Amino acid sequence: MRTRYPTVFRVLPWIITGLVLSFGAGALVWFGPPSGFPVIEFALLIAAFGVSQTLLIQHHARNLRISFNLTDIPLVVALVYLDPFWVIAARCLVSMFFYMGRYLREDIGVLKPLFNVGLTTSGTAVAVIFVQVIGLGGLDEPATWLVLVGAIVTTGVVTTVLISALLYSLSGWDSVAKAWIAFFVTMVGPVLAACVGVIFVLLLDATLWSVLLIGFVVVALVYLARSYMALRRQRHVLRELNDFTQLVVDSVRSKRLIDAMLGRLRDILSAESATVWVPKAGRYPEIRLTSTLDDTGLTDLDPVPDVLQRGVMESGVGVLLSPKNGTRAQKEALEAAGLRGAMLVPLRSGDEVYGCLSVADRIGGELSHFVPVDLQLLETIAANVGIAVQNERLLDQLRYDAYHDPLTGLPSRRRSLAALQEALSITVSGEVVAVLMFDVDSLHEINDALGHEAGDTALQEFAKRLKAHAPPASFIGRIDSDEFILQTRLASTDAAVETARRLRASLQGPFEVGGIAVSLSAAVGVVTHPDFAADADELLKRADSATRQAKNAADGVQLYHSGLESESLRRIGLAADLRRALERRQLEVHFQPKVRLDRALGEPGALIGAEALVRWPHPTFGLIAPEEFIPIAGSTGQLGQLTELVLDEALRRSAEWAGEDGPLPMAVNLSPRTLADADFPDKVAALLERHGVPAERLTFEITEDDVVSGEPRLTPALDRLHEMGVRLSVDDFGTGYSSLAYLRRLPVQEIKIDLRFVQGMATDDDDRAIVEAVLGLARHFAIDVVAEGIEAHQTVEQLRELHCEAGQGYYFSRPLPADRFAAWLDNRGGGRGQARLRAV
Repeated sequence: MRTRYPTVFRVLPWIITGLVLSFGAGALVWFGPPSGFPVIEFALLIAAFGVSQTLLIQHHARNLRISFNLTDIPLVVALVYLDPFWVIAARCLVSMFFYMGRYLREDIGVLKPLFNVGLTTSGTAVAVIFVQVIGLGGLDEPATWLVLVGAIVTTGVVTTVLISALLYSLSGWDSVAKAWIAFFVTMVGPVLAACVGVIFVLLLDATLWSVLLIGFVVVALVYLARSYMALRRQRHVLRELNDFTQLVVDSVRSKRLIDAMLGRLRDILSAESATVWVPKAGRYPEIRLTSTLDDTGLTDLDPVPDVLQRGVMESGVGVLLSPKNGTRAQKEALEAAGLRGAMLVPLRSGDEVYGCLSVADRIGGELSHFVPVDLQLLETIAANVGIAVQNERLLDQLRYDAYHDPLTGLPSRRRSLAALQEALSITVSGEVVAVLMFDVDSLHEINDALGHEAGDTALQEFAKRLKAHAPPASFIGRIDSDEFILQTRLASTDAAVETARRLRASLQGPFEVGGIAVSLSAAVGVVTHPDFAADADELLKRADSATRQAKNAADGVQLYHSGLESESLRRIGLAADLRRALERRQLEVHFQPKVRLDRALGEPGALIGAEALVRWPHPTFGLIAPEEFIPIAGSTGQLGQLTELVLDEALRRSAEWAGEDGPLPMAVNLSPRTLADADFPDKVAALLERHGVPAERLTFEITEDDVVSGEPRLTPALDRLHEMGVRLSVDDFGTGYSSLAYLRRLPVQEIKIDLRFVQGMATDDDDRAIVEAVLGLARHFAIDVVAEGIEAHQTVEQLRELHCEAGQGYYFSRPLPADRFAAWLDNRGGGRGQARLRAV
């Protein structure tokens, strides 16, 4: 999957390039041309810069190409003998001829040559300014030598900063890290070059004939360095080929040939994707599998255009496509696919070409491309692969890998679709083709808490149980990371739903991983043919819609119906709208007051805090309920951003509405997924510090269900927040868990009695008894209690009789926007701590 950058990141490289060019031009204007023009010296300097620019020393490491030239030698000489203006002008002219002439011919646009010209000119200006500021003494003084070497080092630091800014705008932080690694690794080169330049200056001061000797030594050293780097590169390639060959052999034994081969190939060539394509031949189906940088497994999405792959198979010749290589038609096809570069080579069995091996887009951003030596390496690798798959057994293994999940051994999505389509083609009177889709619950939580190995074990156990309890003659496949399907024939749709319920009950139950009991469960979506779908794709699509809704069903099973389609479309649209709303801060935070009830604790009706509640006024659908958009935020990875938005606004208002006793206490709801983020406590600390709110003024509310089900994995974060002073409140207390041991184990300071008990206590003795029991339990554990959902005066009086500390609900106030909440504060006594919502 290719990363899409916002518009600002597409414009930023041009802004950076413009700034770099402006600095260099500004330096030329600042120093200005002196009265005299040193024709001979200037011409010699131009020639020296031109020659040294081509004396490039390169070293290739994995995913990193390090290079530097020897222009620092004439630069040191120029800093001593020439006026600053002519030094900068000479370097600028040489870089313009070198970069513009080189890169414009290679048809890669003007961004890179313009940036390099600006970078060279600005770097030279930095060296000149360094020397001008510090000053030079006599040539025989060590201090002068240090100034010249320091100028070169400073230039290297500044240019690396500028390069880092450009790389970040193009490729992100990984490229920035590599740029600084390259700087430190190669810093010895410019330092040595500067030392050579100093020696050159000293010799020139003694006699001009020393130019010949120094030139000979420099050329010899460059030649030896290049030879050494080439030898190291050859040894590295041989080692990689040896490791790859051994990997192919080992993968054949473990039946993971394609997984291992493509992943390793992508690493060796520093490519964003690697693809193997073997067309359909006889009884063997087509194989088209890709390993990408963003996906841990293989996909059947091929980024390389089909026309290029077929052309390589027909010609039997490998192809390198980059700004320098390839025909116009090939480059147009590559650009249409959104790729910067690619390499394709044929796979052979003897003289026969049976497939194509390709890699696309070198890691490193817009300025990184494959080179001819990479194509030679890929051809060598392809030859090894071709030898490995010459016999039919290995070809069969390739095809098996393409259609089976390596973890569970079940058929993959591609194979499942084919089997499903085959089942639909056979009609049997009195039967329906039923598809049951299982979405394994809490797999992400298991991975986060116990590691991916535990998650893999859970999937294997789920597949084992599903196969053990499935109806006879059922087809079972794994179609996604946590999704399985079961296809079978049954008498009716009702029978399919009953089968789904029976299977779900059979699959549930704990199993042990490393001494820890892990619970297994799944949501099940049901769809049947011919009732609800005509083909395999449509059947799976509708099964997926039913499965998503099954997560909210009481029994975890949902039969597909036409109404689910509109719900799915609405959910997809809201996910995109929510992302935009978060980016533009269009969500609102409302505030509902918490009120003191117990007279023994102070004046009744006094405001003791507020709860921050997020609201989304959608421009099309109006006010979207939190119950609808918060799950969408969780499933699309936007929950963290949403939580930070609410928390930031809540703390800002807490400080703004501070009373005599300090900022207004504020409560914010949290999801277990947010608490599972190891960095979340640090983010909370930063926001508290930014707004100047003491930690004890912040309360996080998490539902009782989430506390109990996620306790082992949430405990570290809760403990860290408690150590900071942040309070924890258990929301919806009393809804379903008989074990209250977690009140002793977790740092809970407050519980909120569920509104169903509070609202029913005036008319139902059982509800009143539950509320009374909760209050007694809380007093035993020295925990504060808030009754939520208060809507009647009678409820307030009963809670006061039971000495409930605080309450919250529509009886006092609905959640209010910030401006209305502030107005309410101003209209009720002025003092924040003494404000009253209504007489109670």
